[in-house]
Amino acid sequence: MQRRRLGQSGITVSEICLGTMTFGAQADEAESFRIMDAAYERGVNFLDVAEIYPVPPDDETVGVTEEIVGRWLKTKPRDAVILATKVTGPGHGWFPPPVRNSLTALDGHQIRIAIEGSLRRLQTDYLDLYQTHWPDHGMRYEDTLAALTKLIDEGKVRVLGCSNETCWGVMKSLQAAEKHNLRRYDTVQNNFSLINRRCESELAQVCRREGLSLLPYSPLGGGVLTGKYCGEGDNPPGARFTDYLAIGGERQQRMARRFVNPRTLETASRLMSIAEEASLSVTTLCVAWSKQHDFVASTIIGVSSLDQLEDNLQAAEVVLDDETLTRIDQLDAEIPTPMTEDGLRRL
Repeated sequence: MQRRRLGQSGITVSEICLGTMTFGAQADEAESFRIMDAAYERGVNFLDVAEIYPVPPDDETVGVTEEIVGRWLKTKPRDAVILATKVTGPGHGWFPPPVRNSLTALDGHQIRIAIEGSLRRLQTDYLDLYQTHWPDHGMRYEDTLAALTKLIDEGKVRVLGCSNETCWGVMKSLQAAEKHNLRRYDTVQNNFSLINRRCESELAQVCRREGLSLLPYSPLGGGVLTGKYCGEGDNPPGARFTDYLAIGGERQQRMARRFVNPRTLETASRLMSIAEEASLSVTTLCVAWSKQHDFVASTIIGVSSLDQLEDNLQAAEVVLDDETLTRIDQLDAEIPTPMTEDGLRRL
């Protein structure tokens, strides 16, 4: 497992990161431990959590993922694991989060409450990477960064990152950090996959020029690129977007339609053929493609059972050849931007 630097910080991480949003929901604690143990044994030293996990978040389960990861963390040397979590974004707007009566904000008061809760659940006295889960574009970036900088000064956090951020937001945050002598973000965690390649344009330029690292999440397009939604008839029972379409609220149904539509399904079907000709599973192909970008530090994978893990980890041993990359690019030219929008315009 190769390691890469987080931005311009001193921290290096495995090029595959284990996402945890299924822990406590699709995966119970015992299965979550098996998944983390297997990934750790294969060289994955980077875990990504959030205070509102598991997904979909609700009042009954919020925080459970951090508790599970915290109990597992006690079985390993603390300094052998690079641990990331997130403070919930603002509660007004697109999503009322089930924490702090949905009145969440990215100010010093809320950030302090959030990190104290995360450290307690994770049973650690510091975080390697602390990220804002989504931004507040109506708020002064210097106020958020001042609160986060204080956490670094106190030794509670080593490195800062943002998530679900726009190119404008990243640049605005860097400007505020420089102007007010505050710590800057070293990472940005955004949706990036072969059905959502938007990060290759403006955000890639920001990362390269400004010394940030992308931490792509959902490299399998929420599971769409595995082909499980490509069969005849109804969507597969128990799958996330099946549930979102059947019983989800308006926001979840809109998300499901973004991920599961005729263009994404056609892309998934054709990628399976490309993967087969390359003697790879489509999962391995997609994760390998993600980590092969120079502005990516670590690709975040997510599984709900141990048997899904191996194909993801196989990507660590794969470098896609020029012929395969050309075929992937030809597919993208024929079916550009299969996900009709990436959700950031609603922030």
